Order: sequence, then structure tokens, then C-alpha cells
Amino acid sequence: MRRSDLGEFEEVVLLSVAVLTPQAYSVAIAEALEEETGRTITTGAVHAALQRLEKKGFVNSQMGEATAERGGRRKRLFTVTIAGSRMLHEVQAVRNRLWDRIAPQGLPQINLT
Repeated sequence: MRRSDLGEFEEVVLLSVAVLTPQAYSVAIAEALEEETGRTITTGAVHAALQRLEKKGFVNSQMGEATAERGGRRKRLFTVTIAGSRMLHEVQAVRNRLWDRIAPQGLPQINLT
């Protein structure tokens, strides 16, 4: 697959699935992304991204067990596929190559804390 087959939001959702496995479901993903980015992330946006990722073969899903906290409803749990893992590694490699090519004076220094 080409890099263009994975949008930026899909990339962070896919990364979140990898981080949260085996409990990667839409609400947990949205909460993790909100905490990480400081932005409001709707579960609807996460659902849509997960559907696209599943259609592209980057994630698989299965229904988890029913829980009392969800009124007996089951969660749809997601895992990263081999194709999804390959795509994430390709994206990381491209980003790393670009970061490695930035000259010391190429970016103004900032304080992230």
C-alpha cells in the first residue's frame, strides 16, 4: 500500500489500537487520543476511522464479552493486522528519514513543556 492510503487521523487511530490492545474499542481510543492531543475527539470520528481501517485491512475486530458497565452490551474490540503493522512501520520510516534530513538550523527551537 502507498502512504497515501493512510490519512493522518487514521494513523493516530491505528497507533492507538496498537497501544490499547487487547482493550482497543472506540470509546477508549477516543479518550486516549483526547488525552494525548488535547483535542476533542468524538467517538463517531473514531468509529468512521475504524471502519475505513478495517475496510483497508489494517485492523480486525471482534465482539468482546458483555459487561455490566455497558448494560450487558458487548464492546467491539480492534487489533492491528500484519498489513496495518507494515503500514505503520512504513509511515514511521518515512517520518524518520525526513526528521533525519532536517538541518540543525532548519527548525526554530521550541519548548514543549
